[in-house]
Amino acid sequence: MDTQNYQNEKSAFIAIVGRPNVGKSSILNRLIGTKLAIVSSKPQTTRTRIMGVWTEGEVQLVFIDTPGLIKPKNSLGDYMVKSVTQSVAGVDACLLVTEAGTKISKADEELAARFRSLGLPAVLAINKIDLLEDKSLLMQQIESLSKLYDFDAVVPVSARDGNGMDALRDELSRLAQPGGHFFSEDTLTDQPERVIAAEIVREKILRFTDKEIPHGVAVVTESMKERGDLLDIDATIYCERDTHK
Repeated sequence: MDTQNYQNEKSAFIAIVGRPNVGKSSILNRLIGTKLAIVSSKPQTTRTRIMGVWTEGEVQLVFIDTPGLIKPKNSLGDYMVKSVTQSVAGVDACLLVTEAGTKISKADEELAARFRSLGLPAVLAINKIDLLEDKSLLMQQIESLSKLYDFDAVVPVSARDGNGMDALRDELSRLAQPGGHFFSEDTLTDQPERVIAAEIVREKILRFTDKEIPHGVAVVTESMKERGDLLDIDATIYCERDTHK
C-alpha cells in the first residue's frame, strides 16, 4: 500500500434523499457518469438502496440512492420509509433533492428535522431548473429552503442536461473526510450485474405499460450468458395479480 496516498485520500458516504419523483436517481446517474439507477415518470420507481461510487484523484464519494419519502400506505411503503431512515442514520452527509418551482413539502421538513437531530452536513440540490420558465421563482425558493436547514451549499441543477452537476459534485467533494477509500478506483456500484439487469427490465415495464401495471411488479434475473457480442438475459417477471399479466 502507498502510505502517502492513503493519508491524502478522502471519502464520504452520502445519502440522496427527497420526496418522490424529484429526480434523485437521475442525479445519481449524472454524478457517477453512468446509468445505475432506473428512471421513469412514475413516483417511487426506486425501491431499495442503490449504491454508486465516484472516485476522482484523492476524493471518493459513495452515494446511496433511496426511495422517495412518503407516508406509507402498505408494507412496501413501510419498507421504503425504513430504507430511507436507515440510510440517513448511517452516512457522513446527505444530499436533499427538491424540484424547482415547488413549495416546501412535508417530506422536506421531516428530512431537515432528521438532519438536525443527527447533526448531519447536507447539501441541497434544486433539480429540473431547465423546466422553470420564471427564474425569479428560483431565488425565492432558495431563500425559503435556506430557512429550513443550515445547508453547506445550495446548488440549482438539471439532471436532464447536466447543468450545475459539476458544481454539485465539487460541493459534495468538500464534505469528504480523511481516512482512505473504501472501494477501488474502477468500482461504480456494489450491485451485481444480475440486479442491474433486472432493474432495467423493470424500468421498461414501468415506461411502456404506464398506468396498466402498478409498482407491485418485480423482476428476477434467472441467467446471463454471453453469445458472441451479445448478452442473453433470461428474466422472470412477477405480478401481484393474474390480471396484470
